[in-house]
Amino acid sequence: MAESATFLWEGTDRQGKKAKGEISSTNPAIAKAELRRQGINATKVKKKTKSLFSGSGGSVKPADIALFTRQMATMMRAGVPLVQAFEIVADGVEKPKVGELIRQIRNDVAGGSSFGAALRKHPAHFDDLFCNLVEAGEQSGALETMLDRIATYKEKTESLKAKVKKAMTYPIAVLVVAFVVTGILLIYVVPQFEQVFAGFGAELPAFTQMVIGLSEFVQAWWFVILIGIIGAVFGFITARRRSQKLREAIDRLSLKAPIAGTIIEKSAVARFSRTLSTTFAAGVPLVEALNSVAGSTGNSVFVEAVYKIRDDVSSGQQLNTSMKLTNVFPNMVIQMVAIGEEAGALDSMLDKAASYYEEQVDNLVDNLTALMEPMIMAVLGVLVGGLIIAMYLPIFQLGQVVGG
Repeated sequence: MAESATFLWEGTDRQGKKAKGEISSTNPAIAKAELRRQGINATKVKKKTKSLFSGSGGSVKPADIALFTRQMATMMRAGVPLVQAFEIVADGVEKPKVGELIRQIRNDVAGGSSFGAALRKHPAHFDDLFCNLVEAGEQSGALETMLDRIATYKEKTESLKAKVKKAMTYPIAVLVVAFVVTGILLIYVVPQFEQVFAGFGAELPAFTQMVIGLSEFVQAWWFVILIGIIGAVFGFITARRRSQKLREAIDRLSLKAPIAGTIIEKSAVARFSRTLSTTFAAGVPLVEALNSVAGSTGNSVFVEAVYKIRDDVSSGQQLNTSMKLTNVFPNMVIQMVAIGEEAGALDSMLDKAASYYEEQVDNLVDNLTALMEPMIMAVLGVLVGGLIIAMYLPIFQLGQVVGG
């Protein structure tokens, strides 16, 4: 299949007025034919060239998909036809790659394909859960309502991911900065003091000697140390990607980590509740919905638990009972599911459970950030302050000798 590209066109519309714009197509001839079908007589069609400094326009991120879904839901609720809604949304996006993706979907739908089938051509951006929900909306004749539900689901899950990412990256980023600052002090600052101490002719304090020895080691081997750290990080990431057992071991350990483990656990429960609520409310059968839910939890411990729940539910067991048997889910969410099953309002109770645990994650992240700030200041103080004290100790001792 030929790759789609963006073409710039100029011409006249049905009223004979001059018009110009962009269109996504595989070649100029097909682009002209498409414009003619829209009532535009194109006099010039040329491929849009990328500026040397424009870059790739940014990759398509999950947040972009969430925004696209919300805009489509809003357009359809306003009564805008589906194909026209694609055009309006595509013209309004800032990232060229997002606009190109929307135009490709629009062309497929305009060519007679269903919305769900058009989305399935882009599995990197639209997973099975997204496509299944859109297809369910098309079949039931309530696509605008389903798009609104999907948009809410995507917005909530992306917000949750961002909060967890913030909790994990903040301390790591500060530790990296502390490591870099310490390295700079050892490589550039300590040697200056060492030259001054060489003229003292007296024995240096043990702490100062230790820091100078560390500085000399870092100066001699800093390149090897840097390559070793980069290699270790790259090796760990590669091993984690390739080894299922390593991923499972890391996921189990992460749940036991102080503070961070609680955040990961509650975020997994929130994603489980939010995804199951959305799929069940869309009319997807419970067993089939659990297949989609498993991958959304983000932790292999919960993935394994959800698959066990699916097997138990398919054999006739109640959802709350099978959740309890896994020993993974908190009692509160199990009780809320039990109430939902008894009252026939499972989707509503799961939605409330998801909102509760999302709020819990939000509060935990705020508390962690507040707790980390003084701890980070203490770490930086010990590292930088320790080096400064080590360098000034001989000067203090010399002052005492001169004063004596």
